[in-house]
Amino acid sequence: MEEKKVVLKLEGVSKSFAKVENDEVTHALSAVNATMESGEFISLVGPSGCGKSTILRLVAGLIHPTTGTVTVDGREVEGPSPERGMVFQKPTLFPWLTVEKNIGFSLQMQGKLKGNEDRVEQMIKVIGLEDFRDDYPAQLSGGMAQRVALVRSLINEPDILLLDEPLGALDAFTRMNMQDEILKIWRKRKQLAIMVTHDVDEAIYMGTRVLVMDANPGRIVADIRIEEPFPRDRSSAAFVAYRNDILNKLHFGGHKGK
Repeated sequence: MEEKKVVLKLEGVSKSFAKVENDEVTHALSAVNATMESGEFISLVGPSGCGKSTILRLVAGLIHPTTGTVTVDGREVEGPSPERGMVFQKPTLFPWLTVEKNIGFSLQMQGKLKGNEDRVEQMIKVIGLEDFRDDYPAQLSGGMAQRVALVRSLINEPDILLLDEPLGALDAFTRMNMQDEILKIWRKRKQLAIMVTHDVDEAIYMGTRVLVMDANPGRIVADIRIEEPFPRDRSSAAFVAYRNDILNKLHFGGHKGK
């Protein structure tokens, strides 16, 4: 079966928020233009307050732009859709469901669980929680709960996968393992993935493009294509060169001068 091709466009997108305590306005994004499509893994990096998560929420349909448009295949995003799956920074699990039932919940709601139990089992193995399948979220560590939240979104195979720092709560080794698992699933389906991260190495390791953002107001200042094949070598000269380039654009290169 031919994979579905989607094209996401942000055209002249700005987003402002009114402050509750006074009459001031926060300009989270200003005149952002970007085109992304199936087969790309987009990493968004930049300082806090530059609008990275705002972009994800706009694409997810959780908020609407102040000006400009967000479209998927020419249709304006008007609200949430199962075709756009989002994983948040903190796990959002149903406390009354076990690990296994949380993972299979969306399939059950769509009437697709029967005959797809092997997919649930595969995801449990991916996150290494075979011995915790019958535990409830309150019995899990923060990192374990986030792993469940991550695969609960992946199991739906959305056309656009939105990842808001999904690996931040994991220890270093689990984080690298999950990076590889996410890439394995993404490379199999080649959907569009957009990930917010503060980890430059993670952005390079996983991304086919890295969008570098700056704040006040939030905007894209660089669009860097990562031309290295997968799997990537974090110690290679090319990887280090990408890292230095991105750090310099973020003003953390340690070089002298401007």
